[in-house]
Amino acid sequence: MVSAEFVQFFGALYGLLAVVLGAFGAHALKKKLTPEQLQSFETGVKYQMYHAILLVSLGFFLNFSETLQNYMALCFILGTFLFSFSIYGLVLSSSTGRKLKFLGPVTPLGGLLLVVGWALLLFEVLQS
Repeated sequence: MVSAEFVQFFGALYGLLAVVLGAFGAHALKKKLTPEQLQSFETGVKYQMYHAILLVSLGFFLNFSETLQNYMALCFILGTFLFSFSIYGLVLSSSTGRKLKFLGPVTPLGGLLLVVGWALLLFEVLQS
């Protein structure tokens, strides 16, 4: 069973890491990545921050006593991790010439989990 504190923990952690990784990308990686790679990295950071804010907010508004709410939170937590962190891995590994190709299918899987999370949130809203 998921708790509000668990969801907010991941929201805060993802928010913290999004700020750190965003700064890292803007400063340390700017000269090492191609414009396309930098744009991909920034996409990962943006989606991570969007979902960090969402997770913190959900922790305030939901009690996670229903199975639907638990699945929703887990989709957002796991989806954010798989989506954003696979992008970081792909970008950083390709910048060194050793692209981790196995991460390629992980990104859309994370995206699919995010879509499912949003669909569950929509269903939750329509139920109330």
